[in-house]
Amino acid sequence: MSNIFRELLKKVGSGNHTGENLTRAEAAKATKMMLLGEATPAQIGAFLIAHRIRRPTGEELAGMLDAYDELGPKLQPIASTRQVIVFGLPYDGRTRTAPIAPVTALLLAAAGQPIIMHGGDRLPTKYGLPLIDVWQKLGIDWTNLPLAKTQQIFEQTGIGFVYTPVHFPVTKTIWEYRDQLGKRPPFATMELIWCPYAGDAHIIPGFVHPPTEAMFQLALELRGVTKFTFVKGLEGSCDLPRDRTAIIALSTPDVPPNIERLLLAPHEYGFTNKNVALGSTEELIAEIQEVLAGQPGELMQTALWNGGFYLWRSGICPDMRSGITKAEELFTSGVVAAKLQQLIQAVNSASQKSFQHTY
Repeated sequence: MSNIFRELLKKVGSGNHTGENLTRAEAAKATKMMLLGEATPAQIGAFLIAHRIRRPTGEELAGMLDAYDELGPKLQPIASTRQVIVFGLPYDGRTRTAPIAPVTALLLAAAGQPIIMHGGDRLPTKYGLPLIDVWQKLGIDWTNLPLAKTQQIFEQTGIGFVYTPVHFPVTKTIWEYRDQLGKRPPFATMELIWCPYAGDAHIIPGFVHPPTEAMFQLALELRGVTKFTFVKGLEGSCDLPRDRTAIIALSTPDVPPNIERLLLAPHEYGFTNKNVALGSTEELIAEIQEVLAGQPGELMQTALWNGGFYLWRSGICPDMRSGITKAEELFTSGVVAAKLQQLIQAVNSASQKSFQHTY
C-alpha cells in the first residue's frame, strides 16, 4: 500500500464537508501513481469512483494532463503553415449517431490542415463504435504502427492517429478499472483535451455537460493553451449536431473572458434538422464511401455541415457559407477521396516496412 497515495485519496474521498480539491501537482502525482501501478488496486478503484462522484476541477485536470504529458507519446512538430488541430472524441465510441470525424479529418487534410486523432479499441463504458474501427474499414490500419511510423505518415499526409494500446500502453490498467466500475472516471474528461503533439496545437474536444466547458477552459489556460474550440456535439464528440442548434465555445485569448459563445442553427444554412442514425458498421462505411464519391445524401449533409464549420474555424475559409461551398467542391472533385488513397498507401507502406524490419 502507498501511504502517499492514501493521503491523496483521503482528500478526494472525504465527502462534501471535509474533502479537499487536489492541487495541480497532487493530481499529477496521483495520476502517475495509478498509471505506473504504485497505488494498490483498492486505492485506485476507490480514487476513481470518489473522484467521479465529486467531479474534477480544472486545476486537477491540468495536473492529470501534466502526467500524461510526462509519460505519454507525442508526435513531433511538422513543417506546416497551419496550426495542427487535435480532435478529442470520447474513447468509448458511438452507439446512436453516425460519426463523421474521420471524413472531416480527410477533408481538412486535403485542404492543407494537419490533424491528429487519438484513441483505442472498443472501450467501456459504452463499448460503442470507436474511430479506429472506422479507419480500419476504410482501409487504414493504425494499430500495428510504432509511433515513428505514425510520425512519418503524419508528415506525408497531414493525418496522424495516436493509438493508445500501442503508443501509451500504461493506460490499459485504467480501462480495466473503468470497466469494473461501470462509470466514466475523470480520466474520460481529461482524455478529450489531451494533446499528443509536441508542437503548438489547436485543441478541439467535444463535450456533453455544460460544466465541462469551464473545466476545459481552466485546465487548458493553466497549461498555456491559447487556441481551443469546445463543441457540444453528438454523443460528446466534436461532430456538430443537425437536430439542434450547435453550441460552440471559441477561444479569444486577446479578449477577456477569453471565450466566445457561438450558436449555429443548421436550418439557417439550408440543412434539415436530422442526425444520421448509426446502423451497422458496414452500412456506415458504405455511406461514407458515397460521401467520398461526392454523392448526395443525408451523411453528405452532415459532412458539409461539419466540413464548412471546420474549414472556417481553421482559417481556410472566411466564413461558414464559403466553408460549406468549399467542402462540397472538395468532395465532388475527388480531392478528399484522393487524400484517402494517399493515406492508405502511406499506411500500407509503413506497415510493410515495419513487418520486414521485425522479421
